[in-house]
Amino acid sequence: MSTSSYYVPEQSRWPILASIALFLMAYGSGTMINALSAETGGGFGLLMLLAGALGMGLILLGWFGNVIHESHEGLYSPQMDRSFRWGMGWFIFSEIMFFAAFFGTLFYVRTWAVPWLGGEGDKGVSNMLWQGFSAQWPLMTTPDQAVFPGPKEVIDPWHIPLLNTILLISSSFTVTLAHKALKLGLRSRIVFWLALTIVLGGIFLYFQAYEYVLAYNELGLTLNSGIYGATFFILTGFHGMHVTLGTLMLIIIWLRVLKGHFSAEKHFGFEAVAWYWHFVDVVWVGLFLFVYIL
Repeated sequence: MSTSSYYVPEQSRWPILASIALFLMAYGSGTMINALSAETGGGFGLLMLLAGALGMGLILLGWFGNVIHESHEGLYSPQMDRSFRWGMGWFIFSEIMFFAAFFGTLFYVRTWAVPWLGGEGDKGVSNMLWQGFSAQWPLMTTPDQAVFPGPKEVIDPWHIPLLNTILLISSSFTVTLAHKALKLGLRSRIVFWLALTIVLGGIFLYFQAYEYVLAYNELGLTLNSGIYGATFFILTGFHGMHVTLGTLMLIIIWLRVLKGHFSAEKHFGFEAVAWYWHFVDVVWVGLFLFVYIL
């Protein structure tokens, strides 16, 4: 095939299968959170979520396998490489907008909605809904304590969150060192630094899970503990999902490095995962500042 031609892949089943898996994950998560009924609220939702997650994992393995095979067959021209780079760039931009929406919600709630309920500002008349409510952040006492009891305590930012910040920032350095080693053709160093990045990501996820257990069992900080609990778990939970996906991608890239798939000149698969990992790290810095500290 001429390197100047543009490769158009054949029709693929992966997109529609991925859509079905995503639907199962979304439906299962929503069912678990909302407990739609006593019969199907918990177990059924969890089953749907796990089925969707397992399906998505298998789909990604097959899809990545197809792309790797096409790359090794020499089907990708320089124009295709540029398309991949633009595609990954727009994907990360969409992820930026995704988190911007949630950070915007947090800003709106803290800056306007809660103060209005406390009687402040031009719309302080909202205080008529919950007379006597005192605006503060973190919101420990909600307007309706009977339905949405506020948390007893909040997460101390200078313990687990600080440790997780150090872990993720360190992982940005290790993945950068792995990238530099790849450009120099030092394969053993690539394997080491990439493996260390994966380990740091795994430790981060462990401490994130431990923090959630602590929040639910000891601090009373849950999804049901008012707007603070909701924004806390939505922001940190979605970030945790991104770290999980990023760690899986790093594992795949690490296995490919072991098989000698990349060269100093051609390694966009590695670069794309590195871009994604840096994005995840930057989002966490924002979370650490605006969710845990400020």
